[in-house]
Amino acid sequence: MKIIAVIGAGTMGNGIAHTFAQSGFTVKLIDVSEKSLEKGMATIASNLDRMVTKGTITEAEKHKTIGNIITYTDIKDGVVGTDLVIEAATENVGLKLQIFKQLSDVCDHNVILATNTSSISITQIAAQVVHPERVIGMHFMNPVPIMKLVEIIRGYSTTDEVTKIIMDLSVKLGKTPTEVNDYPGFVANRILMPMINEAIETLYNGVAGVYEIDTVMKLGMAHPMGPLQLADFIGLDVCLSILNVMYDGFKNPKYAPCPLLVNMVMAGKKGVKSGEGFYDYSESKKAEKVSKQFS
Repeated sequence: MKIIAVIGAGTMGNGIAHTFAQSGFTVKLIDVSEKSLEKGMATIASNLDRMVTKGTITEAEKHKTIGNIITYTDIKDGVVGTDLVIEAATENVGLKLQIFKQLSDVCDHNVILATNTSSISITQIAAQVVHPERVIGMHFMNPVPIMKLVEIIRGYSTTDEVTKIIMDLSVKLGKTPTEVNDYPGFVANRILMPMINEAIETLYNGVAGVYEIDTVMKLGMAHPMGPLQLADFIGLDVCLSILNVMYDGFKNPKYAPCPLLVNMVMAGKKGVKSGEGFYDYSESKKAEKVSKQFS
């Protein structure tokens, strides 16, 4: 396995491309938006510069990594000659199903098709594809170049052979793959999102403020980041999408998103990406200033 295609040049997509390219793979980074590709490549270059400054990699390794990435705006062109395609588009069911249906048409039938979805059914996605046994979940954590975990999710039809290939590949990337079964939210988000949602409910019910809730969880539970800060970092729209997937999948009210979260997303307050969520990021990307709405 030498040539990898990554669909989506956003936060997760460019992180996955960076990680594979740094490990010596040829990466075809695909996005329908030329602007998104430019932004994604700029992010990769910036992250590599940071690694050079820290002494993690050399300047030559940085240039080699960037040289391993080729960009495309057309899926059909981008997937030619690939051994593995990883979809890392927006966490939207309709969009992912559409992409996999297209991949089924343009990819050779021996190409493994993976999705970086953090909550959507692998079995549902695989149903769009000829030979669904080659479809698997490969859920990287953010930031991808740093975080060690990869959740490997088998769909109903995913074969042992495909699972082993992806598990072994993850190890080659310096990651720790963990195999889980295909249920809404898998393991990471099935546990994480209810905690974040409960933190938002705690704020919504006036039990404590943003800073206080995050402080309790950081100092009392040894979390490196409070749940409200983490929600901002993930993206409140992404959190809402994942909670909706779990609520629809389990029909259990404990997964119903807090009304405050719903309203914030509708108002465009999505966290770091929009400049404001539970914290104000207009002056700094660090969660140092609580949003005016909650201060």
